[in-house]
Amino acid sequence: MSERLNGIEAFVAAVEAGNFALAAQRLRLTRSAVGKSVARLEERLGIRLFHRTTRSQSLTEDGQAYYERCRRALAELEAADAAIEAGRQEPRGVVRITMPELLGRTRIAPLLLELGQRHPELGFDVSFSDRSVDLVEEGFDLAIRSGPLGDSAMLVARRLGEQCMRVYAAPEYLAAHGGPDSVEALMANVERYAYVGYSRHNAPHPWQFHDADRRVLDLYVPSRHGFSCNSLEVTVMAACQGMGLARLPGWLVADAVTEGRLVQVFTEPYPFGYVLHAVWPQTRALPLKTRVVIDMLVERLAPLLAAGLPRDQASPSGR
Repeated sequence: MSERLNGIEAFVAAVEAGNFALAAQRLRLTRSAVGKSVARLEERLGIRLFHRTTRSQSLTEDGQAYYERCRRALAELEAADAAIEAGRQEPRGVVRITMPELLGRTRIAPLLLELGQRHPELGFDVSFSDRSVDLVEEGFDLAIRSGPLGDSAMLVARRLGEQCMRVYAAPEYLAAHGGPDSVEALMANVERYAYVGYSRHNAPHPWQFHDADRRVLDLYVPSRHGFSCNSLEVTVMAACQGMGLARLPGWLVADAVTEGRLVQVFTEPYPFGYVLHAVWPQTRALPLKTRVVIDMLVERLAPLLAAGLPRDQASPSGR
């Protein structure tokens, strides 16, 4: 019976992934293992499921009909497993989770460690990465994502908070060079100042603001004066050393502001922030192991993101 299910799982994964190589990644098997499993299934059934060429594969008529039934059967099995898991009193199992590197290390990982101590049968497989992974294809249970989300009927999202952005500088830099007193003054005199820029994917990341109508404004700061890199931690260091103005999330500079190494250059009537979401694959019943992680992040992460911000500015959208 287990071999029959293995063959069906490999077959459905091969159909949905589009090829055996991607199906193997999804199932954490070798491509050869997936191919052999599908071949044994075809032999047992006495039919050909795929039309194969050196460059592509497509379902036969029999394969399409068989796939529809197998997909429904596997969905029912997954729903049954999830329902049992959701009914547990104590979470157990490993949660595979991906999250942004810096935010994950400094703010989210400590919460997961605390949760793991509270639930001894709960484990974590954490990937720190700033790229947007395919949760279904790469087998993740949960992702933490910053910024706008794409449309997907296969994913569910829950808001965790916002990363409020502010313009900061070292007191020494402002004493020597001065600074703008508003977004409008900054844009009108952008060439006057030095900047600590943040680059992402080998391209400068724009500073984004809200105007009086709450439309998003993009400002690409000059790179010929100041410092630029792809590390937010180093960006903070450079700003603290007086290299120029920096656009940074409040939670990241909370200690530097408290210690007087950085100050907020000006206030923004309509602050700009990046919304943070927990995202997971659509399922009929969310496993308890995943639900307890999401619930903890909803409860604990927003106050951590608001650290270092004035109370009346802790939420950029006024919520």
